[in-house]
Amino acid sequence: MKQALPLRFHAAPAATGGHPAPWHLAPPPAASLGAVVIIPAKNEAANIPAALAALAAQVDEQGQPLPEGWFEVLVLANNCRDRTAQVARTCAAHYPRLVVHVAEVTLSAAEAHVGKARRLLMDEACQRLEQVGQAGAFIASTDADTRVAPTWLAAIAAELARGADAVGGRILAYDADSRSPLRRHQLQDAAYYLLRARLEQLLDPITHDPWPRHHQHFGASLALTAAAYRRVGGLPVVPYLEDEALYQALLRHDQRLRHSPAVRVFTSSRQKGRVPVGLSWQLRQWAAQHAARQEPTVTNPVLLMAEWRLRAHLRRLWHCHTGEQLLNGSLVLPQPRREGSSYLQQELARHATFGQLWEKMRTRFLYHAHRRWPPVPVSGAIQQLRQELARQERGHRALVDSPEGQCALA
Repeated sequence: MKQALPLRFHAAPAATGGHPAPWHLAPPPAASLGAVVIIPAKNEAANIPAALAALAAQVDEQGQPLPEGWFEVLVLANNCRDRTAQVARTCAAHYPRLVVHVAEVTLSAAEAHVGKARRLLMDEACQRLEQVGQAGAFIASTDADTRVAPTWLAAIAAELARGADAVGGRILAYDADSRSPLRRHQLQDAAYYLLRARLEQLLDPITHDPWPRHHQHFGASLALTAAAYRRVGGLPVVPYLEDEALYQALLRHDQRLRHSPAVRVFTSSRQKGRVPVGLSWQLRQWAAQHAARQEPTVTNPVLLMAEWRLRAHLRRLWHCHTGEQLLNGSLVLPQPRREGSSYLQQELARHATFGQLWEKMRTRFLYHAHRRWPPVPVSGAIQQLRQELARQERGHRALVDSPEGQCALA
């Protein structure tokens, strides 16, 4: 079937405080549609051309162009003071194989934030995918200042085909200055979180998110199936960190999220961003700390290890639904007044998913753990993580080489 023609239109601005429906002029989706890419864009006339060019250059894992009509792009220009929508339409016209739908909307002051814009986009993407009904169809989120890798969509599709419900992609900077003091902070931060991810996998292995993996699940590179989007009730409408809120919703519903190193994008390291809290905010924080000669602090590795061990223990209990004692002596969580196993049995029965159970228990744990193990300087945390990781890997190798380990592998 012939694919739907790209949409170039100017939607009427929504009334302040209303519920905009900016996509009413969009043609129906192509029958072959398997993915919808969504891009919220506020005052992004300078960046949107490169974002669309990267999407027009998508190829499969063998380097061949993706099938025509297999994916489309939704761009929502909200509350813009520049020519974002016009520039997006003009750029899209240069790529006849790329289906791009561009809409403009003016959100009320209370809703003029990325959470609302991304929710409008994801809702429309989900509806369009459901109209077609392709198995495994997915929504892929990126940003207007981001350039996706050539195999971005193909790598996402491959991870979903292997059983994931959602995929977080690796986010790198395309304009990082190696001479900038901020670059050192970025590299330190990446080292800390990647070491965390490796140690977490050793202490609480997650089968659907094995090593190698990373730590990012943000709006610049985040995808999920239309079915998973419906299961979690859609993207939470919050002014910022809406991607983290969606991630937490996925966890609560026991959806399988894969942090795939094969899924990559390259984003701007600008310090003047479009949201109150995000990468640009973090860069400004690092700049201020550098100027004040202060080292950034991060979550204490001892707290993290206690948290992961507790979660691993609860995960085992969840799968067997026993009344086993909740805690061991190394974990910090006040024992309820009721007898421990009875209390745990009630909690196991009360929650529909492990994610719901863990969210409650983690909140209780962190309330006390933060007092015992406060944040530490990032350099010390990295050193501690490396030492613990080396110790854990030695123990893991010893177990694998033991007669018991060889028997288990046989």
